[in-house]
Amino acid sequence: MMFGRHPWLFALAICSTLTFGCSKRHPTAGVSDAVRTDPKSGLAGQVFRVGNGAEPQDLDPQTITGVPEHKIWMALFEGLLSEDPKDNHPVPGVAESWEISPDGKIYTFHLRANARWSNGDRITAAQYVDSYQRMLSPALAAEYSYLLWFVVGAEDYTSGKLTDFTQVGFKAPDPRTLQVTLKEPTPYLTKIIASHYAWSIVPVDVIKKFGKLDQRRTAWTRPANFVGNGPFLLKEWLPQQKITVVRNPHYWDAANVKLDGIEFFASENIATEEAMFRTGQVHKTNELPNAKIDTYRREYPDSLRIEPYAGVYFYRCNVTRPPLTDKRVRRALALALDRESLVKNVVRGGQQPAYAVSYPGTAGYAPRAKLEGGLAEAKKLLAEAGFPDGKGCPPIELLYNTSENHRAIAEAIQQMWRKNLGVEITLRNEEWKVYLDSQHASHNYTLQRAGWIADYVDPHVFLEIWTTGGGNNDTLWSNAEYDRLFQTALKAKNDEERYEIYQKMDAILVDECPVIPIYYYNRVYAMSPKVKGHYPTLLDNHPYKYISIEN
Repeated sequence: MMFGRHPWLFALAICSTLTFGCSKRHPTAGVSDAVRTDPKSGLAGQVFRVGNGAEPQDLDPQTITGVPEHKIWMALFEGLLSEDPKDNHPVPGVAESWEISPDGKIYTFHLRANARWSNGDRITAAQYVDSYQRMLSPALAAEYSYLLWFVVGAEDYTSGKLTDFTQVGFKAPDPRTLQVTLKEPTPYLTKIIASHYAWSIVPVDVIKKFGKLDQRRTAWTRPANFVGNGPFLLKEWLPQQKITVVRNPHYWDAANVKLDGIEFFASENIATEEAMFRTGQVHKTNELPNAKIDTYRREYPDSLRIEPYAGVYFYRCNVTRPPLTDKRVRRALALALDRESLVKNVVRGGQQPAYAVSYPGTAGYAPRAKLEGGLAEAKKLLAEAGFPDGKGCPPIELLYNTSENHRAIAEAIQQMWRKNLGVEITLRNEEWKVYLDSQHASHNYTLQRAGWIADYVDPHVFLEIWTTGGGNNDTLWSNAEYDRLFQTALKAKNDEERYEIYQKMDAILVDECPVIPIYYYNRVYAMSPKVKGHYPTLLDNHPYKYISIEN
């Protein structure tokens, strides 16, 4: 149950179990109205209380990498462009308007006159240039720096080939004008800018006060020091418990922000989070235990949310560790999975089995190449690799981040591979921060549970990460033809030409299997019907300034 680090959650879970067992009450019955004062935080009024999954690794937009961090970033920061709450298409943010040159290479953003930091200071175009210099600095080694590499000189600056940042395509001709010059036309750039923290501005002068500019996890993200530019500002961060944000009075659109605050609760125990929902401690869970989905379908359908979610659940292979150095072993593992049984009997949220990496239907694209051959082909490949019926194959360790759902899936797959191939799998779980370090910093894993959620609605997002040396390519896999195709796609004349190149890239991934796709996500969670302004979106991004709680 893993309650040891959260004694307050343990007490809540006991109380929740007793309450739910003695009477049939509707989930969130305890959240009787929106006006409720929390004696600990002092918050009253329109307060949105959400389960946010894991404890965030940090709140620095230029070094975070995960979904839990992204959800909090959306409250504390706003990009040049923002997102429409109903379909996430780009809308004005800090930039009130923008133009694109006829050749598609120069973007000019015009900042709002009333754009302010949460400390009241003015936001200027030069601060964006400084922010992007930090994001691209080799010493910071930001995992998502590649999302700026469309810009002239950006990739060369990150690699150290270029040391003069004035040669990079970011310019501030005046305090309210930011000009961005691209290497090639990038039709999906506005989607990236609107949805991803890689293009976020950061308070460079504040960061300098608490350490080196290219230093990670310094004190600038603590509540007393934090400065952002979003609709909310950071009030409190209780590690392993919750993060509290309150209205930012200096936000340019503060008059239209409906919530007075948001409380993000951290819990890697899904069952505990679900218990918090049942007893009215939160309005929304991050997810639901798979075993509870059918119960909610029957008894609380107005609280159950099952929505399409542009992401793929997969297992990442460290291709430098035997036996996964051999693509025949990787393909054998991929082909020996009964995905239909897994999504029906274990995952249970209407997810679709995944036989390729790219999410089908993303901006009209669907991969043609798919894993084919089934168990017979899997056994043949394993025998060719020198492990007939699994004999002689060393045990393979599977790492997953702590979660009841991830464990259930891992145990089911462990049994499939043992039964179908004779391959032994050992399981190891780690909490979110340690798991991320094992994945990226040390590559201390052989096989790892992972997921990739689209940062923007374009098929490029599922293919860009597997290039050689890519900031998120933690498989350590490299393929020269894949890299060549990737560069070619960036220069494609239109989407039709670009998508044909992507088909070839998807085919290479299916053949090489540096990752083993398992299923395409649905978002499955519980939310109170009292929450308004929260719409289903393919990216699961919900701009908080549109959300309110019904009395």
